[in-house]
Amino acid sequence: MGWSTRQVASLAGTTVNTVRHYHRVGLLDVPDRASNGYKQYEVRHLVRLLRIRRLRDLGVPLERIEHVGGNGDPSSEALAAIDADLALSIERLQRARAEISAVMQGSSATDVPSGFEDVAARLSAPERALMLIYSQLYDEDAMADLRKMLETHRDDVTAEFDGLAPDADETQRRQLAEKYAPKVARSLAEYPWLSDPAEHLSQSPELAHETLFQSIVALYNPAQIDVLARASVIAQELLPKMADGRSE
Repeated sequence: MGWSTRQVASLAGTTVNTVRHYHRVGLLDVPDRASNGYKQYEVRHLVRLLRIRRLRDLGVPLERIEHVGGNGDPSSEALAAIDADLALSIERLQRARAEISAVMQGSSATDVPSGFEDVAARLSAPERALMLIYSQLYDEDAMADLRKMLETHRDDVTAEFDGLAPDADETQRRQLAEKYAPKVARSLAEYPWLSDPAEHLSQSPELAHETLFQSIVALYNPAQIDVLARASVIAQELLPKMADGRSE
């Protein structure tokens, strides 16, 4: 007399749905059915389930169980790969615990990417949001450059830009754009990839461009967006003069 699905699941410390899933992915053979049509699980099925559970408790993904010895014959190479993955997971968790501890002590922030904690206090809310978005678009080298830019970027012009009202008049926008443009030009001169970031993108250029556009529109008011557009045009005009100045 064998066990029903519910009984074998209970004996193995798992659920009926899990047993059925193991059948679907090919980890567990489907047993024969009794005359009443119900599956009849045998000792070999229970042992198989217990071995699978043992490997799952060790952190082995389902898709790797066959490679690490689901039938009791472990592969050292496969287990070494699993061990390496677990080591990386432990490292990530340790970093996360350290960051959470820093947040709890008030010396870190959760609304900026990892590595930007030291500059978080001087960033506006839109800038913090943008850094999080940038971290999903740019590679590590680009993010390191952005962090350097932020270390010294806060000044009166930045504060004026942050406080610009949505209904700022033409004169305010034009004057602020003229003051903001040199900052943009210096950044473009120091980090040329900003003009053509293709080599530093972790997403497709189309997706990155659309994401940046939508983010700017959502995070800044119309007057600020107008100032950014004007400042960018003026900055392009200033770039050659900056290049000439550095070459003299």
